[in-house]
Amino acid sequence: MKSGKVALGVLAGLAIGSILGILFAPDKGKRTREKIMESGDDLVDSVKQKYDQLLSKGKNKYDEIRKEVKNEIA
Repeated sequence: MKSGKVALGVLAGLAIGSILGILFAPDKGKRTREKIMESGDDLVDSVKQKYDQLLSKGKNKYDEIRKEVKNEIA
């Protein structure tokens, strides 16, 4: 669980840094909004990927424990 919190913190930091960098960069408003949207989309994709990885790890761990319990009972 601790590594999940660290990963989430890193992702949040990257997102905030990206948005602040875009906001302070000299560019037209329309282009700035497009950059923010792209950055948000990248963040969503990254969070989905991390979620899928954590879900997969959890499922694998559940399957391992289930097999161990089944072997102990048998």
